[in-house]
Amino acid sequence: MTAPGVLAFCAIDTIDLDQAKRLAASAAAAGFGIKLGKEFFTAHGPQGVRAVLPPGAALFLDLKFHDIPNTVAGGVRAAIAAVAPFCLTVHAGGGSAMLKAAVAEARAAKNTPLILAVTVLTSLDASDLAATGVSGTVEAQVKRLAALAEAAGCDGVICAATEIASLRTQAGSKFKLVVPGIRPAGSDAGDQKRVMTPREAMTLGADYLVIGRPITGATDPAAAARAIGTELRT
Repeated sequence: MTAPGVLAFCAIDTIDLDQAKRLAASAAAAGFGIKLGKEFFTAHGPQGVRAVLPPGAALFLDLKFHDIPNTVAGGVRAAIAAVAPFCLTVHAGGGSAMLKAAVAEARAAKNTPLILAVTVLTSLDASDLAATGVSGTVEAQVKRLAALAEAAGCDGVICAATEIASLRTQAGSKFKLVVPGIRPAGSDAGDQKRVMTPREAMTLGADYLVIGRPITGATDPAAAARAIGTELRT
């Protein structure tokens, strides 16, 4: 599945329906797909997603499914039927059987979405992993989980920009790398610990970027979206 012309998704991180509509419209007009996650989905459900998504815009449904295989398969099936996402997320840490169940449901659908596995959240660093009992570096854990996801048939992973080069060496050429934690030069990193500019990430080989606060937190979100879109396409 492809999203012609889309290089990045705008993360709409608000539960205010009217604000979400305005932000999504501004981002879509600048060529962005729209990412909606757990907070919005919990507040408004599929009906809210349909209300916010501009006509023709690609939907990144970021629910990060992580449960027993049968439950995740049911979640994927329900999401596809309800809102027909371009891509949706599962946690690679759920294991091979869970990932394969998600992939099987996606492949069985008429409009097959990309199944993207979350490796290590960009808010985590090595000390955070150590606190959960995971030894070694963040990069080693990302590579381990990415290999698991690729072997299970996932279409790609969510990863930090700093992991693009190593994953491109490890994974197949068709394996998608979707990169959050993107910040234009001079902007605040916020709670993201592994960040990069849009142009740097695309040059390294990212397939899609996820950009939130630099657009949604801007004084003029529409102008910010246009500026970042121009940067990506020049």
